[in-house]
Amino acid sequence: MQKPALSARRLLYSSFWVSPLPFWLTLFFLGPLLLLVWLSFWDVRNFVLQPDFQLDNWVKILSANYFWQAYGRTFLGASCVAAIASLLALPCSLVIGFILSTRAKLTVLGLFVVPFFTSYLVRVYSWQIYLTDNGVISNLLAAIGLETGSLLSSKFAMQVGYVTLTLPLVVVIQSISMLSFDRTLINAAYNLGCGPVRVFFSVLLPGTRAGLILGALFAFIFSFGDFVSPTYMGGGKFPTLAILITDTVKSGQQWPRAAVIAIVMIGTLLIVALTSLKLAYRRK
Repeated sequence: MQKPALSARRLLYSSFWVSPLPFWLTLFFLGPLLLLVWLSFWDVRNFVLQPDFQLDNWVKILSANYFWQAYGRTFLGASCVAAIASLLALPCSLVIGFILSTRAKLTVLGLFVVPFFTSYLVRVYSWQIYLTDNGVISNLLAAIGLETGSLLSSKFAMQVGYVTLTLPLVVVIQSISMLSFDRTLINAAYNLGCGPVRVFFSVLLPGTRAGLILGALFAFIFSFGDFVSPTYMGGGKFPTLAILITDTVKSGQQWPRAAVIAIVMIGTLLIVALTSLKLAYRRK
C-alpha cells in the first residue's frame, strides 16, 4: 500500500521541479511566436499598425527576389561558418581532450569562456586594426608585393566576424564531447590492429558525433541571425535576413512584413535544429 503513495509523492515532487520549464517556454518562446504570427497578418495604414487578417504581407515578401537572395546568402554564410568553425575547433578540442593535463584543460577552457564576458561588438571592432587599408594584414601582404587594399566591407570580413562569434563556443562544446569519450575504446582499437587514421575516423569521430554536430549547430544558429557582422564587417553591402528585417521596419513601419521574415527565419532554424539533433542522437 505504501508504493502508490510514494510514487504519487515522487510524481508530485518531480512535477514541481519540472513545472518552471513549460512556464518559461510558454512565456518567452511560444507566446511571442504566436504574437509574431498574428502580427504578420496585420496591415499598416498611414504608418500606423492596424489589426487585420490579410495575406498581402506574406505574398509580397515570399514573391520578392531580394528576399530569396538574402535568404540564400544568409543560409549559405551560416553553413560555411558552421563548417569552418568546426574544422578550426577540432584540433584544439583534440589537444584539450587527450593531451593536456587536468589543470591545463581547465585553464584553456576558461580562456575560451573569457570572450563571452566581453561585448561581441567590441570584438568585431578590434578586427578593424587588421583589416583596414593600413591594417596589419594589408601591410604584411604589401611587404611581399601583394596589394589587397581594405579587407573590410567584404564577404571575407563577414566570415571573420561570424567565426569570431562562434569559434569559442564550438571549441567548448567539442572539448566537452572529447573529455566524455571512453578512452578504452581507443586502446581496444589499437589492440585490434587499427592505425591512428582508422582509429580517428572509425572510433573517435563516431563516438563524439553528438558534440561535433551540436557545435556546428550552435555556430549555424548564432551566425544565421547575426546582425553585427554583416553590418559592421560587411558594411551592409551584402544584405542578410537580419539586415532585411531592420530595413523593412524602417521603410514605413512595416512590422507585419518584418514579422514574415522573422517567422521564416525561426522556421528554418527549427528545421535545421531538429534535423541536426536527429543526426546527432540517431542509433546506428
